[in-house]
Amino acid sequence: MLTLNNILKEIKDVPLNRLEELYQLIHSLTPKTKPTDALRKKILSFGGAFSDMSSKDYTDYLNHTKKARTQLFDRNIEL
Repeated sequence: MLTLNNILKEIKDVPLNRLEELYQLIHSLTPKTKPTDALRKKILSFGGAFSDMSSKDYTDYLNHTKKARTQLFDRNIEL
């Protein structure tokens, strides 16, 4: 089984003149976006967004959303 230690052992044998190339390859494999504190705050700002709705309106909203999802994603498509 391949482990991080196995990879690190191999990396130590990479010639010095190829380290920049190796770094670029590793960098290309990492996710392009990383969650930031600003993004986290933006997402959390929606917390309580429905708190001013009545229970009936919120229930209607949930039912409508569930129905829309079902119609959009639970359908048979013939290819």
